[in-house]
Amino acid sequence: MLFKIVEIVMVAVACCAASVNAIHALQAGRYQLPAYRHWLTRSRDRILKENVLWAFLAAALSLYLPVLLSMFMAGEEARRALSGWLVLLLFVALMAWIGWRDYSRPSKRPFVVTQRVRRLLSVLLALCLALAALLGAVSIPVYFLYAAMPFIVQLAATIINPYETKLNASFFKSAKKKLRAQKDLITIGITGSYGKTNVKFILRDLLSRKYEVLATPASFNTAMGISRTVNDMLKPEHQVFIAEMGATHVGDIKELVDLVRPKYAILTSIGPRHLDTFGSLENIASTKFELIQGLPRTGFAVFGSGDDYVNRLFALCRHDKCRVGLEGDEDAWLRAEQLVYSARGTGFKLICADGQSAHCRTRLLGSYNVKNILLAAAMAQRLGLSLEEIAEGIRNLTPIEHRMQLIPGDMNVIDDSLNDDADSAFEAMRVLSQMSGRRIVVTPGLGEQGGKEADVNFALGTVMADCADSVILVGRRAFSRSIIRGMLQSGFSRSNIHTADDMDDATEILEEISDDGDTVLFESRIPEYEEEE
Repeated sequence: MLFKIVEIVMVAVACCAASVNAIHALQAGRYQLPAYRHWLTRSRDRILKENVLWAFLAAALSLYLPVLLSMFMAGEEARRALSGWLVLLLFVALMAWIGWRDYSRPSKRPFVVTQRVRRLLSVLLALCLALAALLGAVSIPVYFLYAAMPFIVQLAATIINPYETKLNASFFKSAKKKLRAQKDLITIGITGSYGKTNVKFILRDLLSRKYEVLATPASFNTAMGISRTVNDMLKPEHQVFIAEMGATHVGDIKELVDLVRPKYAILTSIGPRHLDTFGSLENIASTKFELIQGLPRTGFAVFGSGDDYVNRLFALCRHDKCRVGLEGDEDAWLRAEQLVYSARGTGFKLICADGQSAHCRTRLLGSYNVKNILLAAAMAQRLGLSLEEIAEGIRNLTPIEHRMQLIPGDMNVIDDSLNDDADSAFEAMRVLSQMSGRRIVVTPGLGEQGGKEADVNFALGTVMADCADSVILVGRRAFSRSIIRGMLQSGFSRSNIHTADDMDDATEILEEISDDGDTVLFESRIPEYEEEE
């Protein structure tokens, strides 16, 4: 009886610990059950291979190990006790390893054990204990519990959601009240499929020359992230509040606009990010446009350029507005011309439609970073900064880690390892092509491209063939094959294409093929090696 109780408790705890991947998926989907159900559908093969397989193996071992031990032990009770403890300890060790593996796995949105996760885990553990006890009561091996864990996580989230909704509403209400109390606070909302975090930090740094500025930290771009920033960090001395606004479903931006009530807005771009939850690019565009629609009559909006959807939204905007663009975009209020890349960064000429101009230099690399600078500069100019002050601010901008971050040295490194946007990756290749010395790319390829991963990675390979001297492809075998096909069809030498299982292998290869004066581009997030097919 004592063993049965211990077995039920330890299996329940172990199954919870091994559910990090499912809980992480729920967290990444902002705890929205439709997004989690979509993840369950996409992860069906993994659930079958891992959860169901290990559960059945553990259950089979618990049933047949006593039979195997009968060849070596005479006492039936002793055999059952020994086999029971052996299987239990092996199962707990396996679950601990799976949990640690998933917790340690690199991710664009790392798993964070927040208070909400702890509350979810409490409910999950209670459910697991109850279900394990039920299995034990009807003489079914409790190890079968692991087969259903992704769905038990869904059940736990469903049970706790009403409480979380009520709790979130109180945080939201408190933040809303605090924002309304600061009557003179300048509020700015930034949204778009790509670039909004970069633009936020660039704008914060430019405006800090004139104002006391608070911006939402990191990628805090949800209602709860913004509410937490306001409740914990907004002070009476702050003059400007910049809120990054993210969305995965239609209506998400409208909720954030209701919270922040921005007077100023920046729309960076429209792309296929989160296409699986939005359903179409039209839905993405209309959701992002909710920021512009929520501006007051005296509001002002800055738009990017070179994007058909952004151009259409610019035409629809009835507020005071302006566009920014690169060389040749004569209709842009601010534009950058004469872009030059080097190991010191990017140089360009900033030209305003009113005839002013300034020469700028920044440690940020790539034309898309210049576009981000232009978006922030246009807003800073609107808020009273002169072009000279803006140019000085641009000169002092600090590269954001892992986003075209230039790290000079004997061997120059361009770290773009958090990028997942195809256009930005192509631009990174063009920047690399202008660097001195041999040019080496280390990449796993590009994921989440709206179902067009094979085509996008093939195109990346064709661009890479013109811009790199050597390439190291890490993991993601399906993506690597598409890249290799694109490179070979573009005439790139097969001998200069290297494949690595993980970053340890890639580092060894890099040490062999690189030399002082070379430039290495780390492009896109490089995960631990996973066999995808």
